[in-house]
Amino acid sequence: MISDMKALIALLLLLAFPAFGGEDHDRIRRSVLAGEILPLDRILEQVDRDYPGDLIEAELEEKHGRPVYEIKRLTRDGRLLKLYYDAADGTRLKVKERR
Repeated sequence: MISDMKALIALLLLLAFPAFGGEDHDRIRRSVLAGEILPLDRILEQVDRDYPGDLIEAELEEKHGRPVYEIKRLTRDGRLLKLYYDAADGTRLKVKERR
């Protein structure tokens, strides 16, 4: 069931790519296949380990000329987090807690 949810999220992410510099989902898919960016499921595995809870939203954006995954997460203890990961190498860039 988790992998089905991740596949659905990945599909939704691919459909929402006007937020990523106007690029279309085919170009994003090619970027993943070429190894230029990591697939969303790799990032979500890391998020699951570091911040157990529920996924609220996932987007791929461009920040300072770099592709960045923005993940909104509701943790098990009720915190709403915005997590930013470098899409090219998976490095966690920033964590914001929303109140």
